[in-house]
Amino acid sequence: MAQKSRADIRRGVHSRIRKKVRGTAERPRLAVFRSLNHIYAQVIDDNSGQTLATASTAEKAFAGTGGNIAAAENIGKVIAERALAAGVSNVVFDRGGYVYHGRVKALLDATREAGLNKNEAAAGKPAKEEGNE
Repeated sequence: MAQKSRADIRRGVHSRIRKKVRGTAERPRLAVFRSLNHIYAQVIDDNSGQTLATASTAEKAFAGTGGNIAAAENIGKVIAERALAAGVSNVVFDRGGYVYHGRVKALLDATREAGLNKNEAAAGKPAKEEGNE
């Protein structure tokens, strides 16, 4: 039996994740896809089948390379701004089968800092409780 490539394994993991993660009108799904040169993010309402906001390093307005952490942070900020403009403040993160590390982590952390999922703590940092400082 031939060994599976990393891409094949990621597709299998992604299909298992998609069976569990579902975006609704109240809390759409923030899907992340990364390639070697670019990173893409979409806010999707799975119930109606509509994409509410999108951002990627492949856009003409984006200058520079898209294959690094700084670019992922920029895309995280942009997708958060566009989602908030579309009336979305809470999302379900769909990391697309990728390990929560590097560019994927940078993008999702940047969305939290820009205002998406305000009540959710960033990875590794405890949530601040109001009144108990």
